[in-house]
Amino acid sequence: MGLTAWVPRHAGVALGAPPAAAADGSVVAGVEPDRIVAASPVALTPRGARLGGIEQMDWPALREAVAGCRACALCESRRNTVFGVGHEQAHWMIVGEAPGENEDRHGEPFVGQAGRLLDSMLRSIGLTREAAPPERQVFICNVLKCRPPGNRNPEPQEVAQCEPFLKRQVALVKPRIILAMGRFAVQSLLRTTEPIGRLRGRVHDYEGVPLIVTYHPAYLLRNLPDKAKAWDDLCLALDTLRSRP
Repeated sequence: MGLTAWVPRHAGVALGAPPAAAADGSVVAGVEPDRIVAASPVALTPRGARLGGIEQMDWPALREAVAGCRACALCESRRNTVFGVGHEQAHWMIVGEAPGENEDRHGEPFVGQAGRLLDSMLRSIGLTREAAPPERQVFICNVLKCRPPGNRNPEPQEVAQCEPFLKRQVALVKPRIILAMGRFAVQSLLRTTEPIGRLRGRVHDYEGVPLIVTYHPAYLLRNLPDKAKAWDDLCLALDTLRSRP
C-alpha cells in the first residue's frame, strides 16, 4: 500500500463526515540528502544547565534557547536540535516523540517515510505543513528536541528537561487542538502510563487545550490495519474542533 493511500477504503473524503466507528510508537530514519539543513551558530549554555525564564520567551528567544541547550547528555551526540515547523498560530498542533536519525540530520520533525505518511494523513483532512492560513496549517514538534542515540526510547530525565520548551511552544501557538502521536508523546503530555489503546477514542485536556491520542506514523508503517483506527482519531479531532465555539 502506498503512503498516499493511507486512508481505509471505507473512510470519507477530506473534511467529509467521519466513518462509523498496547500500541507503541517510535521514530524511523530515512535519508533525504537534498533537505540537509546547515546548523546556525548559537550561544551554548553550560553542560547540565538550562536557561531560566523559558515561560516568558518569545519565538526567537525560544529557538535560540533550544538550539543552545545542553541540559542533558543528548547534546553531546546530536547533529541538530529539532525545534519544530509550521504556522506559529496554527489551529492544529502535532506532537511527536523524539527526533530520529533523519530528523537529527535535517533539524526538522517528521521527515522520511514517517513524515510522508503524516503529510498524507494531514492532506486527508485538509491540513498541511506548507504555507497556508492558520486554520489549514499545523505546527509540528516533538517532546524531545534532540535525538536519543540509536533511536532508543526517551529517558524520563530527558523528557523532564525538554518539557518547559514544549509547554512554551503550546503557549505561543495557542492551538485549538493537539494531536499527540506515539506512546511517549501521549504519556508525557497526559502524565500517565496508560497504553495508547486505552486512551484513544476520547477527548483529553492539556493546559486547557483539547488533546486527541493517536498512533505514531512509524508505528502505522509497521501495523497497516491500525490505519483505520488512526483515521477514526483524525475524525474525532475534526469533530472536537468543529464543536468548539
